[in-house]
Amino acid sequence: MPTLNDVAKLANVSKMTVSRVINHPEQVTEELRDLVHRAMVELDYRPNKVAKALAQNRTLIVKVMILEEMDTTDPYFMNLLIGIASELDKNHYALQLITQDSINKTECDGYIIMGMRENDYEWIKEMPKPVVLFGENDYGVTYVDSDNVGGTVKATNFAIERGYDKITFVGIDVTDRFERSREKGYLDAMAAAGMEPEILRFDNHSTPTMEYFRENLHIYPENTCFVCGSDRLALGVENGIHQAGKSVPGNYGVIGFDGVLLDQIAVPKLTTVKQDVRRMGELCAQLVLNKIQFPNEEVESIEFDTQLVMRESTK
Repeated sequence: MPTLNDVAKLANVSKMTVSRVINHPEQVTEELRDLVHRAMVELDYRPNKVAKALAQNRTLIVKVMILEEMDTTDPYFMNLLIGIASELDKNHYALQLITQDSINKTECDGYIIMGMRENDYEWIKEMPKPVVLFGENDYGVTYVDSDNVGGTVKATNFAIERGYDKITFVGIDVTDRFERSREKGYLDAMAAAGMEPEILRFDNHSTPTMEYFRENLHIYPENTCFVCGSDRLALGVENGIHQAGKSVPGNYGVIGFDGVLLDQIAVPKLTTVKQDVRRMGELCAQLVLNKIQFPNEEVESIEFDTQLVMRESTK
């Protein structure tokens, strides 16, 4: 097996320089890093990750915190966690799933946090270790999220192109930025088309929307399309329309947002804005690892593109 000394000889540098490239790459020039990395590749030298972690006083643990109430059967969060875990594993890091109550009970190298509400950002910004959020925010904290504005523009424009006379946005009743972004996408598309907007808001569950549309569908003329802020809401809209004695897509159209299982079990299957949730989980892990490895470098947030998936809930 090649040793640190072998790498130093091939690169014609000192062992201390090789060690610095491996453990503190920000302290050496790009030219030195390239020289040492080429020698490592040629020799197939692989640093001992545990020894490196000990040298850098690291734990090789990233804590993942979900602040909102989570249904453990929800495939959305499961896909996200699988993405995070797979990327951390590639980099010899472990994922530790925690609650806010246990946040400081053990050491870690960084945090991935999701399900934030407005009153959480004050303490999140004071965290002593690198933090990446799953969800866009107004507080300058690095995040990964979908392009929520662009995704809802796609959904609304699709409804416009399909010739619906009225398009209503059914949103989630929260003030968080992701919801404001989705509403903005809808409003922008409606304004560009010269159509009158209407926004309804509900808790992010299917039952409230089902009950509302079962009792109030008569308010909305046929050939209305409901663009929804989540597949959960869209599922409730579909059920409410059916219970009111009308059909989807015969009388009304419904478009969701998420594309993680619920869109496929709805009847009829939902046209939806699909998020690549697993890939976004991988990116969360990549960003927090970058912040851990390069603490003095700025790590930019990522907004991931969405895909409009056309199914049977629209004409």
